[in-house]
Order: sequence, then C-alpha cells, then structure tokens
Amino acid sequence: MIFLLIDLRKVLKRTKWLGLLLLLALLLTSKWFWRKLYPFPYREMIFKYAQEYEVDPYLVAAIIREESHFVEEAESYRGARGIMQIMPETGKWAAEQMNLEGFQPDDLYDPKINIKIGCWYLADLSKEFGNDKILMIAAYNAGRGNVKQWIQTRQWSGRHETVEDIPFPETREYVKRVLKGYEKYRWIYGEG
Repeated sequence: MIFLLIDLRKVLKRTKWLGLLLLLALLLTSKWFWRKLYPFPYREMIFKYAQEYEVDPYLVAAIIREESHFVEEAESYRGARGIMQIMPETGKWAAEQMNLEGFQPDDLYDPKINIKIGCWYLADLSKEFGNDKILMIAAYNAGRGNVKQWIQTRQWSGRHETVEDIPFPETREYVKRVLKGYEKYRWIYGEG
C-alpha cells in the first residue's frame, strides 16, 4: 500500500510537469500569445503608407516596435521623435522631398505624419541600397553615410551572415532585433 502511494505521488508530480510543459508549448505556438508581445497598433495606417511607398509593412512594424514600442510621444535622448523616432532634421528634409507643406518638427509626434515620413524614408533607403533589408535597417539606425563608408572600406560586407561585423555595437544589436521582430510580425500577422 505504501509503494502504491509513493508511485501515485510520482505519477501526479510527472503529470503536473507534463501539463505545465504542454501549456507552455501551446502558449509558445499560439499567435494570440505572440500578439501580446508583438502588438500591431496603427496597422491600417502602416499598411496604407507602406503600400504607397512600396515598403514591407511588417518591416515598418518591427522598426516601430524597436524604436518606440508604438509610443507616439516617444523622444530619444538624441532628439528623435514619434513612433518611428525620426530626427527633426531628417523629418524636415523628408517633408521637403515629399512636398509636405507647413511641416514643423512637432508634427513628428503625430503618428500619421510620422509613419508617412518613416515609410517614405525607408523607401528612399531601399532605392539607395537596392532593396536590401539588412542595409536599410542598418542605415535607419546608423545613417546611410556610415553604412556606405563601412561597405566602401570593407569594414562590413553588408550581408546577413556578417551582421556581427557591423562596426557600431548599437547598430549590430539593432539590426538583429529588428530582423527578429520582422520575422515575428510576418508569422503572427501575415506571411509566416
């Protein structure tokens, strides 16, 4: 009788752990769970401007998540503003290129304007870097001039396999996080 009781405790203990493992497996494969970690506010607006400027909306979402976690009032210590963390000088330049009249730096706190300018800017980077997502992401963080210099001086090849060679540690980690987010957004919300 004692052996039966001990065996029953072992079975219950194993069953409890198996149940927890099963629950964890269900959570980790559930898109519902991942939507909590990778939210997608402003989805319609992102798709609208991504389509208008021919950029991948899931890449835009991954950049926004990394830059501001979708906080429209976000401002970096360097002065980048809004959900896509656009510098006022970049916003002004982009607004001029886009013929957006009356642009003011505080307009970057408006998600509609911020996303529109951010998508245009990504499209501009896409043209410059031959639609290479790795180079676009690196240039979005470090600036196009730095990325061009790294490639010209062979500090970095620009290839996915050599992301670890990106000279700026911040940009190296940024590229990895955005790529991970991009894959998650594609899987959770669309193409994955």
